[in-house]
Amino acid sequence: MATDYDAPRKNEDDAEQDSIQELQTRRSDKSSGVVDEDETEAAEGFELPGADLSGEELAVRVLPRQADEFTCSSCFLVHHRSQLAYEKKGQMICTECAA
Repeated sequence: MATDYDAPRKNEDDAEQDSIQELQTRRSDKSSGVVDEDETEAAEGFELPGADLSGEELAVRVLPRQADEFTCSSCFLVHHRSQLAYEKKGQMICTECAA
């Protein structure tokens, strides 16, 4: 945007009046702050680079639960016996869920 340096400058009183007028104009336009954008629609169109993992195969060796491990009845994660907080009615709870 070009600036005209030869144009007369406004003093502070003029600037205050202009800003008051602008505020009154904005105040009357109540729909100016409303954004009509569907968040889910915007998120569907956004794709991270390299995020398509459909052709990838993961090779992870899964081991069965060992004798010194238990499955927490709350979070369903397998923990070592040292993380057992308590056992009540056959349900074992880990220290993280008990906290």
